Order: sequence, then structure tokens, then C-alpha cells
Amino acid sequence: MTPLHTATGAAPVAGVDEGAAADADARRARVDVHHHYTAPQWIDWAEKNDIVRRESLPSWTRWDLGSALALMDGAGIRTSVLTVAMLGRLQEPRTRKESAHVALQAASDLVREHPGRFAFYTPVFLDSPELSLWSVHHGMDDLGAVGVSARTSVRGVYLGHPSQDAILAELDERSAVISTHPMEVPGGNAELEGVPPFLCDFLMDTTRAALSLIVNGTLDRYPNLTFILPHGGGFLPYIANRVEVFGQHLSPKVEPARVRDYLHRFYYDTAGPMSPSATPSLLSAVGPSRILYGSDWPPTPSHLVTGVTAPALDNDPALDDHQRRHINRDNAHRLLPALATGHTRGA
Repeated sequence: MTPLHTATGAAPVAGVDEGAAADADARRARVDVHHHYTAPQWIDWAEKNDIVRRESLPSWTRWDLGSALALMDGAGIRTSVLTVAMLGRLQEPRTRKESAHVALQAASDLVREHPGRFAFYTPVFLDSPELSLWSVHHGMDDLGAVGVSARTSVRGVYLGHPSQDAILAELDERSAVISTHPMEVPGGNAELEGVPPFLCDFLMDTTRAALSLIVNGTLDRYPNLTFILPHGGGFLPYIANRVEVFGQHLSPKVEPARVRDYLHRFYYDTAGPMSPSATPSLLSAVGPSRILYGSDWPPTPSHLVTGVTAPALDNDPALDDHQRRHINRDNAHRLLPALATGHTRGA
């Protein structure tokens, strides 16, 4: 892929003193918890097996190391935590497992070759407990994944559905961090022509997944799980009062006094971008200790990350320097301690 051009942003990360970075709100030592990684090795494998055609894939799947590092240096990102992407509607169990194996090995190799710059989540598959448990054991135990990634929904079944209990029980035993993301949102007649789903439907899918985790009792049954909601948590922080007021209309009912506790079971990333007008609502709902920096690269192009979204966070009038430092780095280090110690590893 031709490297994307970056606009002027934060100074490059290389050689930055950690103490100096802390004094600068960690703007030169960010941890990016929202980085989409489609391994070139996986595309080679998928094309060889007639699963995808390279030229038909969306542009954001053409991930390459040079562009990734250029983006990271331009945006002041010290470490990117990769969500391992695999496209295609694979259903045959053996092929799905091979697909995951290829993608995970590529992520692990990348972490090993660039220590401190990358870490990764291992994927779980909401429609396949067996494949998910294999991915958790292989990705976390063998390859060193720092957490797991999960879609907010698969074919209309949302994260937190009782059919996923075997997966969630295993993750609860591990006190796992689960990074969530929408992909294929329910559409049909509900689609608005000319409006791509990432603009608003992704936010609704994230909100529905969070509510599913609440009303299905998932957060109560699995108290050791921590979930990262993308794009500022969708609409959840902004409808918190509505959930409190109308919780008695949910099935099962949600007591108003529990809503704020539930909201603090989630972390919320800044990918999107998160506008200054939205920050006060998020701060009011959960406070600065639950917010993480996310670039959403490469679906969000480099020039937007370095020229729009990262500067918007750095100049947000709702945040002080202490809060900014926690969002940029410290919260992620607390949530994923391996990132703070540099003990991420590849196979």
C-alpha cells in the first residue's frame, strides 16, 4: 500500500523521554486501543484460498508497517493495540480456525519484531464458542495477546446473549479485557439510503450491545470482565439519564441506582472523533478515568487522525492536563498493565 500522507501533528515518538512525555499530557506517548490490523499475510492466505480478492477489499484493509509507524509517529502514539481483522463470511469450522491462526501468528510476529510499539487482542466469535475458546487459549496463552476483541453483534445476536456464556465464563476466569466493535449492523428496511452505517448505525449497535450486557445480567454474572466500547460508547453516555428514568420499562427491570455502576463497568475510547461538545456528557457519565485514546486507523485516514481527531483531544476545553494524560496513556496502562511494563510478547 502507498503510505498515507500525514498532516502536521504531534512530534514523532522515537527517542522520547517518558518523563518529558508525561509533562506534555502524554501527547507523545499515547496508547491507541483502537487500531484495525488486517495482516498482509492473512490477505495472501485468503486470496490463495479463494476467500477474498485483493482488489475488491476496502482500502483500509491494505495495512502496511511503514504507513502504520508513520501514522503512529505523526499522532504521538507510542503503542498501538491491534484488533485483528479477518474478512469474508467463513462458516466451515476448519477454514475459520486456519484463518484465525494465520492472522494471529502475523500479529504475534509483529509484536515480537517491534517491541513496545504493538500489542494485540485475540478475537472471539460470538457464534462459535468452540473457535472462541481456541482463540483465547492460543492467542493469550501461546502468543501473548493482552485481551480479546468481539463484535457488538453477529447476525442480530448481541454481545451478552446467554448463548455466549461459555465464552464469557472463560474470559471472566481470566479477568479479561474485551474490546468491542460493530461490523455488520442489522439493516433491511431500516437502512437510510446514502448514509453509510459507520456514521450512526455503528453507534446504535454499540449502545444496544452495552444495554444487552446490562439487561441479560452479564455484568452481574461475570464481575471480572471489563469492556471497551468504541466511539465514545455510542449513545450510551448520552442516554444514561433516560436509562435511569425508564429502567423499569426494560425486561428485566433495571434499578435506577444501578445504572451508574453499570456505566463504570465500561471503558470508552475516543475514536470517532469525539467532539468537544460530546466530552462533557461522557465526563459527567463516567469521569476521565474510564476514557481511552483510540485512533480508529486506518478506516479513519492518517490525515484526519493527525490533523483533526488527535488535536481535537489535545485542545478540548473540557479537559485539563491531568485528565488528558490519563486518557492518552495512563488509563490504558492501568487497564492493560503489560503495556506499561513493556512485557507484551510475540511467539
